[in-house]
Amino acid sequence: MDTKKLPKMLYGGDYNPEQWEASVWPEDMRLLELAGMNIATVNVFSWAMLQPTEDSYDFGTLDRIMDMLAGNGIHACLATGTGAHPAWMARRYPDVLRTDFQGRARKFGGRHNSCPNSPTYRKYAERLADKLAERYRDHQALLLWHVSNEYGDQCFCDNCAAAFRVWLREKYGTLDKLNEQWNTGFWGHTFYDWEEIVPPNALSEQWTDTRTNFQGISLDYARFNSDGMLDCYKLERDAIRRHTPEVPITTNLMGTYKPLDYFKWAKEMDIVSWDNYPGMDTPVSFTAMTHDLMRGLKGGKPFLLMEQTPSQQNWQPYNTLKRPGVMRLWSYQAIAHGSDSVMFFQLRRSVGACEKYHGALIEHAGHEHTRVFRECAQLGEELGRFGAKLLGSRLPSRIAIMYDWENRWAIEFSSGPSVDLRYVDEIQRYYGALYEHGYQVDIVSFEDDLSPYGIVLAPVMYMVKPGMADRIERFVANGGKFVTTFFSGIVNENDIVTLGGYPGELRQLLGIWAEEIDALLPGRTNAIVMKDAYGELQGSYGCSLLCDLVHAETADVIAEYGDDFYRGMPAVTRNRFGRGEAWYIASCPEPAFLEGFLNELCRGEGIAPLPGKAPGVEVTRRELDGKSFLFVLNHNDQEAVIRLGEAAGTDLITGAAVSGTVELAGRDVLIVEQFA
Repeated sequence: MDTKKLPKMLYGGDYNPEQWEASVWPEDMRLLELAGMNIATVNVFSWAMLQPTEDSYDFGTLDRIMDMLAGNGIHACLATGTGAHPAWMARRYPDVLRTDFQGRARKFGGRHNSCPNSPTYRKYAERLADKLAERYRDHQALLLWHVSNEYGDQCFCDNCAAAFRVWLREKYGTLDKLNEQWNTGFWGHTFYDWEEIVPPNALSEQWTDTRTNFQGISLDYARFNSDGMLDCYKLERDAIRRHTPEVPITTNLMGTYKPLDYFKWAKEMDIVSWDNYPGMDTPVSFTAMTHDLMRGLKGGKPFLLMEQTPSQQNWQPYNTLKRPGVMRLWSYQAIAHGSDSVMFFQLRRSVGACEKYHGALIEHAGHEHTRVFRECAQLGEELGRFGAKLLGSRLPSRIAIMYDWENRWAIEFSSGPSVDLRYVDEIQRYYGALYEHGYQVDIVSFEDDLSPYGIVLAPVMYMVKPGMADRIERFVANGGKFVTTFFSGIVNENDIVTLGGYPGELRQLLGIWAEEIDALLPGRTNAIVMKDAYGELQGSYGCSLLCDLVHAETADVIAEYGDDFYRGMPAVTRNRFGRGEAWYIASCPEPAFLEGFLNELCRGEGIAPLPGKAPGVEVTRRELDGKSFLFVLNHNDQEAVIRLGEAAGTDLITGAAVSGTVELAGRDVLIVEQFA
């Protein structure tokens, strides 16, 4: 999607006028215009309205909605409505209903309740997408297609079991190969017929969503589930594309959502969009990291913020209001990390069911005289003021963090070494250390080109996929700096251990081998003791979670363990490889160590932090056509003193000239426009 062709940033959100009498609609249009909005996502859960029976379709209400949007100058993000199937379909065709992890067949209800491998679901979903695209292909309001809604969860029904066996045949070819890669000789699990394979759930191999007897089958079922839902998306996408080849197609993702491999999904999407719902206690660095992950799904291209709440969520135990200024601040945070839109769920608050207390532009009061509406209208006015200047701009970075869904699945399916090892937490640990110093970071897949970067981090790279070791070796040999950590290089893509000592295929690159992994109990720590100073690092630092017992081969030992029977063994090593360096951090260090280590690593690579960083203040930079836009976001309640250094320019929001030292109010935002 070429957002640069738009006159201004997309601003709007989910709109469900079919839930209201048509007499309310004109007032909605007045209020959307008053708030400065120019896009509405419609038809998200309208399958039952559009197809009241198996053989009949009724587009009358949607026709009126689309015409109303066009008549009021509002773009339509038109959803296919397939996020929840109609009740008649569940009654007549039970194969559309999912079977849960416990093996229980679902009844009609909820949403995301359709089996992705149901022939009935696929047939009718594709047919509906086709009819919608044929009907609205030339409609003036149509700007963007939205397939289904927040794909997710799993199914373990007989349809899925049969489809899983087909998927396995395509992957392995023979049962001999499958038995080898799943190590089925363990516990006498050898398969002699494809029909003997059943999905891994509570009735078979798994006792929880992360604990399994056979990692191979559980890992493959996670891949199969993600692929099966992606196939459903592609069916609808392809039906749409036959009629509207030029209209971009997306579906709303959910950040670090575990069950779906979003790097694989992004290859099939014209533009990435996602729904951002942090809690009020979610670290802002975690939200920043998730925005960067969504941007990284398509190689750094801008994404769309498809949903956020204007104020209150409704599904958390304690649904705290967004304090004044927070909605605006978090909206700009999305833009700062690459979003070309700000969109909400929802535009008018529902009167019944489970989302009636979820925030909205138009509250139950029904007018514009509310705090939330005033804040949304202020943001709309600001976004309109700077128009299209930011659209299509990128965030340049020389630092990358590698992220992989399959690696996460494998780690969290592992029977040991510690239940406290969580992949996303370890990624956030390294991202957060860079964030706190003001470094801009890309998040990349295990398959992406590493050559644009000076530093690449791969925390807990447990799984080494085919060709990865060679690509990383080339990156380091050509002068790059690579950092990985404990519990890395252990297994191949099917969770089979690489023999000969950890870190397996990375051993030559890292110049070490590890013989044991110690899991520390909660509250227990060891120490990382620096042998010599490394930049600001000197003395001793705490470490926890896991401790790899490492032997140095060609690597230099930078720090050693300070306690326990492995005191004096390497805790941090550096191996010079070609023109670059490969680092290994054998335990989970305290933040002070990581911040000091990464700061020195960046300094040595000539990578400078962005100007304007201060405690509680976030900084990013977007660039386009010889201009740069420095974002400074004050997440503190109180005023912060910002030192811009040489970053003088014009504040994009106010139009005022800014330079030197700036006093930025609590929860306020500064966007400094500069010419390169």
